[in-house]
Amino acid sequence: MTQQTLDYYAQNASAFANSTLHINMSEFYNAFLPHIPSAEGCPNGLKPHILDAGCGSGRDALHFKKLGYKVTAFDAVAELAEIASFHLEQPVYVKTFRQINDQNQFDGIWCCASLLHVAHSELPDRFTKLANALKPNGVLYVSFKYGEGERDINGRHFTDLSEESLKALIDAEPQLTLEKTWQSEDQRPERKGEIWLNGLIRKK
Repeated sequence: MTQQTLDYYAQNASAFANSTLHINMSEFYNAFLPHIPSAEGCPNGLKPHILDAGCGSGRDALHFKKLGYKVTAFDAVAELAEIASFHLEQPVYVKTFRQINDQNQFDGIWCCASLLHVAHSELPDRFTKLANALKPNGVLYVSFKYGEGERDINGRHFTDLSEESLKALIDAEPQLTLEKTWQSEDQRPERKGEIWLNGLIRKK
């Protein structure tokens, strides 16, 4: 993530969090969670573990926590991590995808509209880090704005992907396999018509 992108979110953390906190994400939860072991009836120390990587307001991490999952969350922007920590009522780490060093820790990793700020040339390394962090048979959810190429808009850097370019990235990481892709419309009323690419990826 560029410094300019980090600065944008730091300066607009409250407005960004408020604009995204109450978006209905049920379509995406329903695609992701059936691939994660159920949290029901699990003793505390054995609950399935989900990482919300680039958690923003903490909206999704909070949803998973309410369902009984063990949740770890981080964001690259301290101001957003503080907001997410308030909602989650637990610490939220300030770190980047580059700093992920976990090994076989998570049953699922959720990267909703977060990897899209990583430069395309750096995505292979980040997918390797995410693969290492997943347990065998663990599942990764990602979303990118639909398209091809990189662009800077209003102080933020974006890497856009299509089905083909996401598949090429995942095929290059031997630990991962791309199970499903689908397109969706932006859930924010003011962004109606913007198309997103969603992907479910499994660790072999």
